[in-house]
This record gives sequence, structure tokens and C-alpha cells, in this order.
Amino acid sequence: MNFTQAHQSIISKSIWNKITVFLLFFFFTLSSNAQILEPVKWTSKIEKKGDKVIVIFDGTIEKDWHMYSQFTPDGGPLALEISFKNQKGNYELIGKAKEGKTRTAFNDVFGVDETFFEGKAHIEQEIKIINPNLKTVDVDFDFQVCKEVCINSSKKFSIAVPSTFKMDEVPVVAEAKLDETKVVGLAVDTVKKGEAIQPKVEKTAETAAAEIPAPAPVRSLWSIFFLAFLGGFAALFTPCVFPMIPMTVSFFTKQSKTRAKGIRNAIMYGLSIIAIYVILGLIVTKIFGADALNALSTDVWFNLIFFIILVVFATSFLGAFEIMLPNSWANKADQQADKGGLIGILFMALALAIVSFSCTGPIVGTLLVDAASNGGIAPIVGMLGFSLALALPFMFFAMFPGWLNSLPKSGGWLNTVKVVLGFLELALAFKFLSNADLVLQLHFLEREVFIAIWIAIFGALTLYLFGKITLPHDSPTNHISVGRLYLGLLTFIFTLYLIPGLWGAPLKLISAFPPPPQYSESPFGVGGSGNGAVSAGSIKGMPEGAELGPHGIMVFHDYEDGLAYAKEINKPIMLDFTGYACVNCRKMENNVWSDPSVLPILKNDVVLISLYVDDKRELPKEEQFTTEAGDKIITVGDKWTDFMISKYKTNTQPLYVITDLEGNNLNSTKPTISYVSTEEYLQWLKEGISNFK
Repeated sequence: MNFTQAHQSIISKSIWNKITVFLLFFFFTLSSNAQILEPVKWTSKIEKKGDKVIVIFDGTIEKDWHMYSQFTPDGGPLALEISFKNQKGNYELIGKAKEGKTRTAFNDVFGVDETFFEGKAHIEQEIKIINPNLKTVDVDFDFQVCKEVCINSSKKFSIAVPSTFKMDEVPVVAEAKLDETKVVGLAVDTVKKGEAIQPKVEKTAETAAAEIPAPAPVRSLWSIFFLAFLGGFAALFTPCVFPMIPMTVSFFTKQSKTRAKGIRNAIMYGLSIIAIYVILGLIVTKIFGADALNALSTDVWFNLIFFIILVVFATSFLGAFEIMLPNSWANKADQQADKGGLIGILFMALALAIVSFSCTGPIVGTLLVDAASNGGIAPIVGMLGFSLALALPFMFFAMFPGWLNSLPKSGGWLNTVKVVLGFLELALAFKFLSNADLVLQLHFLEREVFIAIWIAIFGALTLYLFGKITLPHDSPTNHISVGRLYLGLLTFIFTLYLIPGLWGAPLKLISAFPPPPQYSESPFGVGGSGNGAVSAGSIKGMPEGAELGPHGIMVFHDYEDGLAYAKEINKPIMLDFTGYACVNCRKMENNVWSDPSVLPILKNDVVLISLYVDDKRELPKEEQFTTEAGDKIITVGDKWTDFMISKYKTNTQPLYVITDLEGNNLNSTKPTISYVSTEEYLQWLKEGISNFK
């Protein structure tokens, strides 16, 4: 090889090396950017349908992802929030935004029913335009979309309103101008280990029209029917209803000329009872709308008011006073009943409903609210189940009057049933108070307090059933029945079951009732420390900005505070990008961090800094800023989200990073790690710490 050939060879290799470096950098950049996920593509428009103006939002959700509804309960994943920014003086909202088809599933970590969209999200909001010069309708969406991980996103819409858009014009459709999307990561769902995420990042959205299927209820209609049927069955055994069974059946059988006519009249009586309560459910649905109570059920004032109502009902059941409808109503119903015929039978059923209201009213009210919170025809189905249980005995005993002899005689046991229902109403009341406290984040009724209240209520119920407590309308007795003894033993067992909840037990049987475990005075329970960790009071000289986190691990929630302490003691930093509503973050903490091989390392060998991307606290004005991409950093969560995306090119949680004191990654093979097994996490942890040393 001569000099020229050698020179050309060197140049060729040099060029090839540069090309190789460029290609590696190019593909690395693509790989990094590919982790910014945007699983929902949005379109929006404004339409005129008849005399209505409707703003419509359609979201196309990538396969295997789902987006949470605005009706997802508090205490669970982040619900959809819709904010109309330029509403004042321009237009009025008519009711709450309506949703298309949703699905519901139980989340065992948060203990709530999640309601979410799959495939497509369709949302409509009716408005009334009051400013004829209105140019745009500006709307902000804050929503959470989930797969193996979840992303907390914001979407801004600016929807043009045509100048010809008047109430007497032909229907017009205006397409929206799509604005920027700000994406914040938050893991909620269980990760399928080994499954790769192949994101598709697109800035243009496809237009798609979507029909509105009927929203799926939070609970199935069959379960609502069954629960309401049990409620009606319980109402039968109250002092207001049970004595009416033999009296009414005897009336029909004796006053009718033939047995067949008596049976027919009793059946008509039962059907009249069903009709009255079903009509009541229909009225509730018509007055409030199919979904209005669904939205109302998440309102703070609604929950507070219903808490008070249930306490009043419970107090009545316990014997302090009677809740009765006006006597004039019952008298008028009785007068109409005397006329006989089908009309008379209908008014006899109405009289029963009025007279028995003091016992059935609290049960009916509770069932109506629970059913109405599902929207649609749920109140009608609920009242059908309740009234069917109430009416069946009248019909069956009229067909077989000999059965009346097998009925137990009225007595003090009826009041016992009423008192037991009173205790149950009182316990349920605190669920509504807890809902309000969770929404406002007041921390007055945290998990331990809620459980303590239930222990007191069911403990008192146990003492009552064992005859150690008597109430105003109880009959004197020298002994308790076998049935009452068994019921007392059952409530005693349940009370004992609740007690470990004060020490952090999950209480899976009632997971949907108390606040979630993280909403507590201590994440380890009263007097607990979690897997052998020490309590906060026993740590002297804890550095500024630090506190005890899961399993007694010292944790910082501000990066600068944690960095300063790490430099002081010369230890590597483990960044934990997490979220308050992050299920997989909690699962990693509960299942992986608690492992005996992992926990000592997190306690002794690293400085843990947990940064919450969904922290809604506002930053001081001087710390707020706008990114180069135009995103406004206003909250603490925005700050850590921007840090995560700009530094690590991802927007999902949980995300763990081990760095040195200069912020450099210490893991070469996997710079960051997410939801993994204990073995993989431990190996990654040891590698990072070893590289620091």
C-alpha cells in the first residue's frame, strides 16, 4: 500500500467513524425522545343541534390504554377535570359534561371503583352563548391515561365559534384549533413484566365522530337490584311494616267474596306498592337527570348534607324520635282507600308507604342516593328491587293464608331490627363525611380515626345485642334469643377484625369504606413503624427537609435539600419520581422496598429523594416560570415533571435514578429503572452504589 492509498484509507476510516458516531447519536436521540408518551389524540368541535349549542371532545386512545372518567371517586386515580377558561360573560354551562361509554373496575390498592374510557373517549358539554361577539370557547382538560404506566396530561382547546352561529341558524359545525399538550407521568396500573412500550408520538390528531353510548354504571344494575332487594327485605322486619302484613292480608281475604278475589286484590296491592316506589325512582331520575346525581355524589356539600341526614335517620332508628310524614297525608290516603276497587287498593298501598315512612324512609333514601350515583335508570332499578321485597309477602300470604300462622309474633325483636339498622346507618354516614374530608384534604377524618369510629359503633352494637345496653323503645327481657346471640357474635368478630386496621392492616373486607392507607396520621398505623423501621420520634438530629417515608426510610421531598445532605455525608442519591395517586409506586414501596435485602440499602447506603409529579401546591411566584416549549411551571409537581422530562427524557412513574453528587447517572446498563422485580431492582441498586464507591 502506497502513501496515497494509506492516506485515503485513514480518511475513509475517519469519515466512517464520524458517520457511525452520528448514527449512534441519532438513534440514541430517537430512543430518548420515544419515551415521551402521548396515548390520547384529541379532536374537538362545536355543533348546533336544534336549539342547543354543544361542545364536543373526541379522544382516540391507543390500544391497551385507558383514561379515567370525571366520575372516578376521590381517593383513587386522578379523575378527568374539565375547566372552561373564558366562560364568564361569554356563555353558560347547561348541566355537567356528559360522557360516552365507560367501564368500571375495582382498584384493590386504593379500594375504590375506577371508571374509565377505553378505545375512545367522547365528552359533550351543552352551553348557552350570551355574548354574540364570542370568538372561541377555551377549555382545559386535566386527565390521567394508563397502561402499564400512567400519564397525567393537560390538553388545551381553543374552539372557534362561527360568526353566523346564532340560535335561529341552520346547524353549523366548527372544528377546534388544537393547542399544546403538557404531559406529566404517573404510574397507576400493574406493569406486565417484560412487555416493551412502543410509543407513537404524533402532533396531529385525526378527526373522528363518535356516537354516545349509554354510560356504564359504577355498579351493575343487577347488583343494584340485589342490594335494594336486601334493603326492602330488611325494611319488612321493622315495627312499621311487619305488623301490617297479617292485618292487610286478613283484610283482603275476609272482605273479598271469594278466595280468588282476595288473592287478586292482594296481588294488586303488591303491584301498587311496586308502582309507588318505581314512580319515586322515576321522579328522582327525571328531576335530577340521568347523570346529575352521579356528579353530585362527588360534591363536598352533598356528602356533608347526606352525612347529617344519615345521622338524623340513625338517631331516629335508635329511638330518640320518630320521623313521620304529615298525618293529613295518611288520612287522605285512607279516605281514598275506603272507596274500594283498584283505586282504593292503590291508595291503601300509598297509605302503607306514608305510615311506614319512619322505618322505610332512611333505607329508601340511602338506596336512592347509592343508585342515583350510578346515573341512568339505576334509581328505577333500585326502587324496583326494594318494593318487590316489600310487596312479595303480601302477595304470597294472600295466596297461602295458612302461612300467616308461621309468622313470628310482633314484639320487642322488631325494635331490635330497627336499632341494628340505626347502627348501620350511623356507620355508613361516616363514609360520606370521609368523602368530603378526602376531597378537601383536611385530614380531620384520616384512616385511623375512621376505623376507630367504626370500632366504637360496632362495639356498641355488640354490647346492645348482648343486652348490655338498652335503648328507649326496647322491651324488658331476662334473656336474649339465640338469633340475637349469633348476630352479636358476628358483630363482635367484625369489631375484632377492625382493630388491627389501627396498626396498618389492609382490612380488605371493607376496603371501599375507610380512607386509603396513605391518607393516615401514620402510614404504618397507630404505634407502628412498618417492617421494623424506627419511629420518627426516635431519630435525633434529622436533617432539615427530611422526614420518615415508607418503612422508616429517611426521605427528602426537595432536590436541593437532599443534594446538600448527600454532599455532607458523601453518599449517592436515589431519585424517586413518584405520585400521590401512583398505584405502582405504592406496590414497589410495599413489595420491593420492604424486602430484607433491599430495605437496609435504602436506609443506609443512599440518600432518597422522592419527587411527587402530582403535587398541586403552587410554587412561590418568583419560582414560577415558562419552559422553552411554552409550558407554564406553576406547581411543585410541574417543577419535578419538567426536571424529569428534560433530564431523563421520560414522563412515566415510578422512575428511579441513582446519581453521584454532580447529578451524573451511576448505572451504565440501565441509567433509569421503573416497575421491576425485587431481584432486578436489587442488582440495579448494587451496581449504582458500587460505581459511586
